[in-house]
Amino acid sequence: MLPGALSLACSRSLVEAPDPGGYRTRAVAEVRNHDATLFCEVEGEGRPVTVLAHGLTNNRNELAAFTPLVPGTKVRFDFRGHGRSSAPADPKGFRFEDFARDVDAVANAFGATVAVGTSLGAGAIGNLVCSVPDRFERMVWLLPAGLDLPFGLASRYHLLAGDLEGRTPEEALEAVLNDPARVAEYLQTPWRLEVDRMMWRHEDPDGLARAIHGVVEDWPIPDREMLREVRIPTVIVTIEGDEIHPAELGRIFADLMPNAELLAFESQEELFGQIPQLVARISAFIAGSG
Repeated sequence: MLPGALSLACSRSLVEAPDPGGYRTRAVAEVRNHDATLFCEVEGEGRPVTVLAHGLTNNRNELAAFTPLVPGTKVRFDFRGHGRSSAPADPKGFRFEDFARDVDAVANAFGATVAVGTSLGAGAIGNLVCSVPDRFERMVWLLPAGLDLPFGLASRYHLLAGDLEGRTPEEALEAVLNDPARVAEYLQTPWRLEVDRMMWRHEDPDGLARAIHGVVEDWPIPDREMLREVRIPTVIVTIEGDEIHPAELGRIFADLMPNAELLAFESQEELFGQIPQLVARISAFIAGSG
């Protein structure tokens, strides 16, 4: 699912519009690890190099409207089972450590020193730095969804995955867009329809279903105490009242990680109102000046 208001707000102007710096996606590449081929898009140039990891059921376009506002080179990629990336046939190939390997492979391929992740992406980055505490120079975790306990909404996601199984990409997209709850949202905020249409582009719905089934039975952090060794400067963003991404997780992460800063919003409305300031704050942080 789209990880909350932050991605919605950043995505409202999605990638078809030219950005103020003149950057366009300039390169498309594939990165291979031993069990998946990961589709990547690269924009910008110079340092720092930032890898951006999306949320569960989304794809590389999730923060495409945000990346033109970030300095340096930005690498957006599709996780295994998502977008245009391949999906391992083994249903056991979708644990957080597997998604962490995807982040690491892309970061290695492009020399990324900064990592930004939303929801699943934040969890994969967290899993990686538990094993390699100095893997990046800076991190941004947007709406983290898990710690070291089972995911409480797993059954909901298993149902979603079941609805995707056996469908063509076109059928899967139409099933999502015609969900009654989404249709009601589109009537209130019509621009969300085009956001969902872009985010739900997946070439292999069965692969996406395997990814969902696998990862919701896992948790990102092997042991929360491991985070005390992660001294990477990190910005964490949360919203109160988000069922999938509990704000309490941000407070726990900020307490455990010595150089973490928590940006907590009381509501989606507050976040929407602060998007320009938040984007400026994160951009400065990624550049090393904030």
